[in-house]
Amino acid sequence: MPPTSPRLPVAVIGGGLTGLTAAWQLHRAGVPVVVFEAAALPGGVIASTRDGAWLWESGPNTLLEGSADVAAFVDAVGLGGRRCYAADSANNRYVVRDAQLVAMPTSPLAFVRTRLFSWRAKLGLVGELWRARAPADAEESVADFVERRLGREFLDYAINPFVGGVYAGDPRRLSVRHGFPKLHALEQEHGSLLRGAFRRRNTSGGPKGRIFSFPEGLAELPRALAASLGGAVRYATRVQAIRRTAGGWTIESGGPAGAESFSAVLCALPADALAQLRFEGVPGAERLAELQAIEQPPVVSVFTGYRREDVAHPLDGFGLLMPEVERRRILGVLFSSTLFPGRAPEGHVALSTFVGGVRSPELARLDDAGLRQLVREELGALLGVRGEPVYCHVQRWPRAIPQYTLGYERFKAIFTGLEAAAPGLHFGGNARDGISLANCIESGRRLARTQTGA
Repeated sequence: MPPTSPRLPVAVIGGGLTGLTAAWQLHRAGVPVVVFEAAALPGGVIASTRDGAWLWESGPNTLLEGSADVAAFVDAVGLGGRRCYAADSANNRYVVRDAQLVAMPTSPLAFVRTRLFSWRAKLGLVGELWRARAPADAEESVADFVERRLGREFLDYAINPFVGGVYAGDPRRLSVRHGFPKLHALEQEHGSLLRGAFRRRNTSGGPKGRIFSFPEGLAELPRALAASLGGAVRYATRVQAIRRTAGGWTIESGGPAGAESFSAVLCALPADALAQLRFEGVPGAERLAELQAIEQPPVVSVFTGYRREDVAHPLDGFGLLMPEVERRRILGVLFSSTLFPGRAPEGHVALSTFVGGVRSPELARLDDAGLRQLVREELGALLGVRGEPVYCHVQRWPRAIPQYTLGYERFKAIFTGLEAAAPGLHFGGNARDGISLANCIESGRRLARTQTGA
């Protein structure tokens, strides 16, 4: 028999968590792969910076270990022993009501006692068990869904601040079916959120929703993935054109290798980068330009460090979320040094404050001095912070989290249409498969399965 021709490598466009996960899975399966990454470092929006005893995150701060798959993935990458779970002292999740921090209830008794919700709202929650479900294909906003099932007060003081913290978004504009598919599924499958939540408690076989990071921050994960891939990751290499050919795909990147041939192309870029990709020989590829219309509001993270004695609040929690009805100027605050060790020097605390989003994009455009003043005033009023911070870093994201707004199906249809028109071309990432890091890991695994079938 004549020798079998070696398989052409698979091209992965984008070295964020989705792309690196896809490439790592393929590499483990023995499939040759090349990752094209325009930046000088792996990880995309995941970036952790150590400055002496201070450690701050430019993007996401935590990863949710809510399933056995995520836990097994971290173990397989070789980071299982480096997991840092959130401290027990971070169990409280605060929501601001009437300018005061109120802990979210974590048990039935705490729910009865909490002053976060009125007695009328608490009693009204019982009726959720008998409210009719919406048609499965109904296009409904998160706000309409929650108000219909749980009432206005739960929308204002539970879901609105949560959406502000996760999406930096507005529940009146987000689609419940696309933005919160698990919430939508609870109603469809069980007819009630309460009934569904009870029946589906931790059925994944994995940990019960624990959050974690690593001693040197979340960037340890993409760094480990990239290190295992070695020279297969090409940094500072921007793809200029992707051409469909009779035998597969050709990619031009302007690198020393020139035009290269691949068996398949896996795209794991953010929406605005996908919108600028140039394809040749792919019917309908011009529709990718429409992805530029995906709303991605500006968000700023302001990391500040204080002497412990200059902060009155005990900081005994994960952080605080801000309901829109409170009419304040921030989205929320993470108590970074409470969550994980090694984020601040001894005798100091670290706080990460988030500004902007759909709620107030104009505030995200303030200059650094204006942002520092805004944060100082808000932290003073909410946490009893006194004086200037001893450390400060401002991180800006002009186009941050993609908003899965009403009508988002039209963007997903672009991906499915192109994949049908051009076998061997596949799309993943936070513009398609969800915005959480767990979503990105699963998106990368899904992309890899298109080539391995496993």
